[in-house]
Order: sequence, then structure tokens, then C-alpha cells
Amino acid sequence: MSYASIVVPAFNAAATLPETLNALSAQSFGDFEIIVVDDGSTDGTAAVAEAHAKGDRRVRIVQQNNRGLAGARNTGIAHARGALIGFCDSDDRWMPDKLDAHVLHLATSPHVGLSYAGSAFIDETGRRTGHAMRPRLSNVSTAHVFKRNPVGNGSVPVFRREALEAISWRPASETKRDWVFDETFRQSEDIECWLRFALTTDWSMEGVPGLLTEYRINATGLSARTDAQLAAWERMVTKLRPSDPAFFARHEAAARAYQLRYLARRAVSSNDGEAACDLVTRAFAESRAPLYEEPLRSLTTLAAARLCARYGDAPMRFARNVLTAGRS
Repeated sequence: MSYASIVVPAFNAAATLPETLNALSAQSFGDFEIIVVDDGSTDGTAAVAEAHAKGDRRVRIVQQNNRGLAGARNTGIAHARGALIGFCDSDDRWMPDKLDAHVLHLATSPHVGLSYAGSAFIDETGRRTGHAMRPRLSNVSTAHVFKRNPVGNGSVPVFRREALEAISWRPASETKRDWVFDETFRQSEDIECWLRFALTTDWSMEGVPGLLTEYRINATGLSARTDAQLAAWERMVTKLRPSDPAFFARHEAAARAYQLRYLARRAVSSNDGEAACDLVTRAFAESRAPLYEEPLRSLTTLAAARLCARYGDAPMRFARNVLTAGRS
């Protein structure tokens, strides 16, 4: 049994998977396995994974028909043999000391079930953009998870196995393995998992210092389908609200405002000024919490949306680079 398992969901990822696997194999903490879940790829993903496995016996490959990102992660969890389970998407990278930092954190903090860290953003070529997500690392409340998503993305968390088991379930339609991530979600499946974890377990969620994940940003798709992203977020709220109606009554408006503000920044980054203005207006109409909790970031988003709508692309290049930093 390995001490840690790293689950790598991969769908048509032949172009980026070598970088991901090289980064994972280079971890300074050595007692781990890598589980590549080939989620019905039609390119050379399986061949890339098999070639890497020849040079690193810690790599195992699981193939399945396409079930989406949540389904690939669930399959990886089902095959994992580690006491700790982490995740890295097939176009992202881990820094060499990431796993070591989380292993130490979880070994010395028995109340923590989910350990995370910050993320540096990389572009399509794998170069750092200069922007990053630097989340709160301690005293993370359920309300903070709902509003600000400190974990950030699916290539960040490392869980204790028993913490994942605390949020697993098996739908009536499932015959092979439990679910941790909700496979009916094709967007927002990660924040749905983090928030359900915070709402329904006694485990704590804490971060460790450093930008330990390199998270790839696709500049052409940053704010694509904002309506679908918002619909997925709203569906998450509808699903989880019955678990604690009083919590949602207190925090839902502010969390929705933060989500709308986030989508406004994504619209700016894709030069859709009209959508950005609509989203930021809706955000502050929903709740003024982002304005008084994070005035600079909120006013910058408002100004960028209006500039983008009025002047278009040329004056907005700098502002888009700033806003591409994502949620924190």
C-alpha cells in the first residue's frame, strides 16, 4: 500500500500529459502511486501514459468509457491504495515539494481532512503568467468556502482517505463504485465537493504556504459559457441547500454576488464587455458584501467591465491580465 495516491483524470490529453506526469514523478516525497484514468480518450493519451509507466513503476493506468471529470476522479479514488489521495488534472503540474508539504501538514494536524495550497497560473505553452491564487490558509469557515473557494481548482487538494470516505455515497444507478464527486455535474463539480465536505463533516480544511500547483489557463475559454457556469453553480446551491437551510439563508446572497463578480472577470478576460457589465451589476444588486469586504478588487472589476464595454480590446489587455488571476 502506497502512503499517497495521485489521481490524474485524462481525456484527450496527449499534448499536456507528459508535463503533468514528469512533474508528479519528480515529487520529493517518494512513497506514492500515480493513477492515470483514461476517460475514453480518442487520441494518444493511453500511449503517453503507458510510455511513462515503463520508466516509473509507480504509474498505473485505468481505462474507462467517458464519464467526465467527476467520473474519472471517482474511478481513480476507487483504485487508489494510498492513505492520502490527491488530484492533478492532466494539463496542470505539481511543484516538486507539493506532496511532501501536504504529507507533513496532515501528519501534524490530525483535525485536517483536506490540505491545499496556492496555485500559480500558466498559459497554454506552460509559462507562468505572473498571476496566482493565494488563498486564506487557516481559520477557513464553511462560509468562506462558499464565498471564496480557497481550494480553487481540482489540481490542488490532498485528502485523507477517511475524509473522502465521509462524503462518499453510491447512487441507485451506480453498480461499480462509490461517488465522491457528483458525476451529474459537468461544471462546478469541484466546489460542490469542497462545500459538501465543509457542510457535512467535522473535518477541517487548511492550507500550506506556497504556490505548489501550476494551473493552466486557456485564454480562449476563460469566460466561455458564463451562463452555463452560473447555472451549474445555482444547481449546486439548490442541491446542497436542504443540508443546512439556515446557513444558506445567511450566506447565499453574498456567495452569489462573489460568483457573479468572478464571472464578470472571466467575461472581461474574453473581451465581452457587455456581459461583464451585466454580471457585475447583478453581483452588487444581489449583495454589497464584495464591496465592503473586498472594495479594491470589486471596484477594479467594475471599472474593467465598463472600460471593456466602452473601448473594446486594446485598452483592456493589461486589465485582462490582472483579472485572469482567478478566484482567491
